[in-house]
Formats: sequence, structure tokens, C-alpha cells
Amino acid sequence: MNRLLSACLALLLLCVVAPAGAEPAADLAMVKQRIAQVAVLRGEFTQEKQVAGFKNPLRSQGGFVLSREKGVIWSTLKPFPSQVVVTRDRILSVQRDGSRRVELDARQQPAMRSVNAVMFALISGDAQALSAQFNVHLEALPDNAWTMRLTPRSPMLAKVFTGLSLSGDRYVREVEITEANQDVTRIHFSSLSALHPQLTAEEGAAFE
Repeated sequence: MNRLLSACLALLLLCVVAPAGAEPAADLAMVKQRIAQVAVLRGEFTQEKQVAGFKNPLRSQGGFVLSREKGVIWSTLKPFPSQVVVTRDRILSVQRDGSRRVELDARQQPAMRSVNAVMFALISGDAQALSAQFNVHLEALPDNAWTMRLTPRSPMLAKVFTGLSLSGDRYVREVEITEANQDVTRIHFSSLSALHPQLTAEEGAAFE
């Protein structure tokens, strides 16, 4: 499974949902106003994971489709093709031969429903949703840019992640995930576009 989705999955399965964070409502509203609210967002990503004790990071790149109604299609192109689809009810992986395998089903793992919520929140910069799981610190920057730093709200969560950082403008541009073992994953989003608000037939079929 894609490393970013695996990280989000591990995070939520271990997480005890806490009340909303104490960040002032005005700051949460500021980020919400700056980020474009779109039905479908497409883009590309480059990802590096620096594993503690290793000199060279693990690198991958590809593209994604985020549908607020349907879910996320996360397609890795390099170093080898793979695809993960996250919906409201399940996470499934698409094999090289086109066959699909269900990795998690909400009927068996109720916490699964929270996984895609965090995935969407990370990509869309939804501070309100993220504040349910983390203490959120926001900073407004010139030209409508912003940064967001997240620290776990529960000791159980802190055993897995020490923090996440996001930065962006109308869209999230960078995500950094620091794990408790000091592994660091950095994701850069580029070529982001909301010009075509409808899923293509192929994209729609991926969610079926």
C-alpha cells in the first residue's frame, strides 16, 4: 500500500478521537477561507521517505484524484506503477494485471471511516477536521499563504507520530510527517487543478 496511505491508516487505527483543538476559531476560519473548496481536485505528487539510519531517502512520484463525494485515487508511477483507492467504506489496491484487492473494509474495521477523512483533510488542508485528532497551530503568511503544525492529542497517537506539518495557499503544497521512530515523509503536491469538476468515466469506474 502507498506509504502515505499506510501512514494515515496507522495513525487513525491507533487514534482515540479527542475533542476539537483549542486553536482560535478565527484562525481556523482564516485557513478555510484561503483554501479553495472544490468538488474534484487533480494533481501530481513527489514523495520522499527518509528512514532513520539510512543515507538515501525512498522516492516515489505519481498523481492523484481527490473527489469530496467519492474518495481518493492515489496512483504511483515511479519507481513502479501501483494504485490505491480510498472510498467511504474501504481501501483497495489495484494490481498490475488490473485486478483489485480490498485492503480494509469498514464493515470489519469501523475506524476505517476515519482514514479517508484524515486523507482528505491533509490534502485539502481542512483545519477543523484535523483539529479533532491533533493540536493545531496556524500561521498566516503573505500572499494568502499559510502553515499548519499538528501535534498528537493523545499519548497513544504520540507513540506513532510526533507531528505533521502542512503549508500552502489556495491548495496544500507540502506535507511532512514525522514518525516517532524519526522516519520523515515529505510530500510535495504540484500541477493542482480543479478546472474539471466532474470525474471521467475511468475515474468513476475506479470508485465502483
